[in-house]
Amino acid sequence: MDGRDLVRSVRLFGTVRGLRVARSAWRRRRTDAWGLPPRGAERARVPGPVTGAEPAPGGGIVRFARSELLVRVAATGVVFWGWDGAEPEPSYALDGAPPKPDPRAELEPDKDGGWRIVSERVTVAVSGHGGVEIRTPGGVVLRRDLPPRWWEPVGGGPARWLQRSEVAADARFFGLGGRASGPRLRDGAYRLWNTDPRGSFGPGDDPLYITMPVQLVVADAGTHLAFLDNSWEGRVTLREGEEGAGSGHDRPGTSEVRMGGGPLRCWVVVGTPARVLRMWTGLTGAPTPPPSWALGHQHARWGFGSEREVRRVVAGYRERGLPLSAVHLDIDHYDGHRVFTVDAERFPDLPGLAKDLRTDGVRLVSIVDPAVKAEPGNEVYDSGAAAGAFVMDGRGREVRGEVWPGECVYPDFTDPRVRAWWGGLYEERLAQGFSGVWHDMNEPVAFTPFGDMTLPRSARHCLEGRGGDHREAHNVYGLEMARAGHEALRKLRPEERPFLFSRSGWVGMQRYGGTWSGDVATGWPGLRASLALVLGLGLCGVPYSGPDVGGFDGHPSPELFLRWFQLGSFLPLFRTHAALGAGRREPWEFGPQVLGHARAALLERERLRPYFVTLAHLARLTGAPYVRPLWWGAPADRALRDCEDAFLLGDALLVAPVLEPGADRRAVRLPRGLWFDTASGVAYEGPGQVLVDAPLSRIPVLARAGAVIPVRGGDGGTELEVWSPAPGRTGSGVVVEDRAVPGSRPVVERYASRLVDGRVVVERVSDAGAVRPERRVRARGGAAERAPRRAQP
Repeated sequence: MDGRDLVRSVRLFGTVRGLRVARSAWRRRRTDAWGLPPRGAERARVPGPVTGAEPAPGGGIVRFARSELLVRVAATGVVFWGWDGAEPEPSYALDGAPPKPDPRAELEPDKDGGWRIVSERVTVAVSGHGGVEIRTPGGVVLRRDLPPRWWEPVGGGPARWLQRSEVAADARFFGLGGRASGPRLRDGAYRLWNTDPRGSFGPGDDPLYITMPVQLVVADAGTHLAFLDNSWEGRVTLREGEEGAGSGHDRPGTSEVRMGGGPLRCWVVVGTPARVLRMWTGLTGAPTPPPSWALGHQHARWGFGSEREVRRVVAGYRERGLPLSAVHLDIDHYDGHRVFTVDAERFPDLPGLAKDLRTDGVRLVSIVDPAVKAEPGNEVYDSGAAAGAFVMDGRGREVRGEVWPGECVYPDFTDPRVRAWWGGLYEERLAQGFSGVWHDMNEPVAFTPFGDMTLPRSARHCLEGRGGDHREAHNVYGLEMARAGHEALRKLRPEERPFLFSRSGWVGMQRYGGTWSGDVATGWPGLRASLALVLGLGLCGVPYSGPDVGGFDGHPSPELFLRWFQLGSFLPLFRTHAALGAGRREPWEFGPQVLGHARAALLERERLRPYFVTLAHLARLTGAPYVRPLWWGAPADRALRDCEDAFLLGDALLVAPVLEPGADRRAVRLPRGLWFDTASGVAYEGPGQVLVDAPLSRIPVLARAGAVIPVRGGDGGTELEVWSPAPGRTGSGVVVEDRAVPGSRPVVERYASRLVDGRVVVERVSDAGAVRPERRVRARGGAAERAPRRAQP
């Protein structure tokens, strides 16, 4: 650290805090200088030629001159491979035991000295020098992993490694967690290190809060997901392929993954997008559905300031006829920003406030940060220090960093004892009347004027008893904090489904809740990044997410706020939020025109609430995200693979948000089939592109012909809205009613629609046959009987 860093620290954080931040950063550097000696000379290694094999159920071990490879195919077709003795466990990603190997699949000799495993759904071929190919049952190569390379310190220590892979020339990459530049990942390098981007971010910023070594690859030949199960810091470099013109050769797409340590092991899942996500969540855990109230609109602000202001805002929603489900309290409601406390002067009766709001159908949600103020007399610090709960350095001293409360320590959530201790603290939040928690700053963050705002890489962690340092623990820190909170809420309130969402996390975080965009920049690029994040996270198995509507910082124009609000009303987590000093995000603050259009969006969200509840439970049952890319049902459609400005909400609705200022019409690309504009009733025949109206009052939403959608009726009950099937075709839909008790099995009602003599008929389908539905049915889309407008290529 030099003088320039000190000046930068004072400029960013103010004089007193800036000096403390500078001291903390200097201490972190000194800790790493002592705890992480230089790697020194390294020795490179490759597998070398094959020397033999040992068959086993589902695969076996292939031995090479300088390494060995374990390959295993499960009965579901899921493939695992690991080098140098790497097994599927231990793993923070897996939910329970790994899938059992397929006893029918055996390791057998292949050409040129290689080996292969042939199963019903996939073929795995291992070359004579350590390459691994994933093929379809018909023999088409979906992925080719080239022989890896390791660099091992001569004096000992973790080996860093490189894995290069090739995919089809027409393939497109998706995933890698929450990426603002997605959902399609263009050529470039993507860092695997959960990061607070130092303020608001836009499409060009990387990495962000949730990074995952998960690639979803979509090509003409098929879809596959590849997960390199390693939580260490890494970097993924992607390059899309290019198809040869005329007699020219194709250039395959490439992926290059570099990791600073940890095991080299991989899971691969192949099939349709729906099957891939179903198998993926079967491996890493089914998404936990939020309580039904958390599928309504939620309002947050950093800086409510007092109980009076909270009541004023809630009254403003009620007086203007605006539905509201929850209010989120940020760190300003704490006493001196100390977690699990309350500022009694500004919030003298928090339980009374929560009770009054709940009478109006509004819940309170509390922010929870992991940093604990290192102050004797602070009850949380004292109890944690007595329990040995905090992260230590290599010399056995508490690791400290500067965060909002001041000098702080950090619980080690990779220790089961610490998770239990931390979870017990949530009893205080429930006693204050909160109905859910919002985890923030849990990358984790330690303020610094340079480099990553996090803990020293040499900081020591339990890692479930294995022991290790922050290089391995950093990316799973937020995941394990979410685990601690979720398990605590289930224990403390077993009769309620927990509500928790977290800014940071890793593979499998859907088991404990959802996430949100973090501090997305206010502006039209930030609006576009919001959609990219939700789509990308859904394809990694995290279906419940959403942005800060209006952007975190700055002051959105009325048009920008409204377009963001309209998009948010069709995303799983629908939350307005703003930074301290960034103005208000209540809809009436933007004028009567915006208020009227925002009310319409809110009422439509409430009307669709049964559909969102259904999608939440289907996500748990099938792994399918609520928000899906347009290619979800047609991955071979290349035009859909490149479309990033619209999405499917479930199977029934196509939503086309307005992402540019001044637009009152926009082009919408349609998948194959008949689609109805839900506002005008005009029918369009896809595939292709159509131009539709997008007035300021709404964004375009189209319904698939034949779709049966559960909606809220005038009496508050659930009724069926069915869009007329095309002549000669049928449609379908499902309804899942919410069961508030955790663990209760949802009841799935299945419906089919068809045209009979020009009249729409809906029947409930069960094992006993088709019967008339007991629910009220409202048919829409009579235009299907007229000639639809054909989309342009």
